[in-house]
Amino acid sequence: MTAATDTHRFPPRTEHLLDRATDFCSRENMKLTSLRRQVLGLMLESARPMGAYDLLEQLRTLHEGAAPPTVYRALDFLLELGLIHKIERLSAFVPCLHTLEHDHGLHAHEEGEECLHSGQFLICRECSQVTELEDAGILAAIVAASRKAGFRMTHSTIEIEGVCARCAGAAHARA
Repeated sequence: MTAATDTHRFPPRTEHLLDRATDFCSRENMKLTSLRRQVLGLMLESARPMGAYDLLEQLRTLHEGAAPPTVYRALDFLLELGLIHKIERLSAFVPCLHTLEHDHGLHAHEEGEECLHSGQFLICRECSQVTELEDAGILAAIVAASRKAGFRMTHSTIEIEGVCARCAGAAHARA
């Protein structure tokens, strides 16, 4: 790790969320290393979902030795803890603000069952903006349907493609 990586600071709001992520990892008996913290910080600062190679490019300005396996290991760790989501449609990643802002994560739920944090995403096909929804009703319906089918659900991600309000407004203004 270079000194630049260890001393790089993000804006206060991002640093606050990174501190919450560090605390969350500690409670899970895991460690948010400096590199993992940098990867999460870069994602929190991005206005758009980031691919692994986008992250690698930015990370190399902070840590010369960064390589694809380094980034993928950090992403796998962050995914496992629910601190980020993978948007399959875009082959990119977004931070899970729900977990970071509301201190939600994996915890015991009912008799040996994990409490699921389900990702529901609105993806703009015009600008690639991703908005995370947190609708307990959607998750409840999916869990109920899964149980009815005798299926033990461990993860759920719903990606809904369309046009965001900003792009729809811009298209309307051009018409």
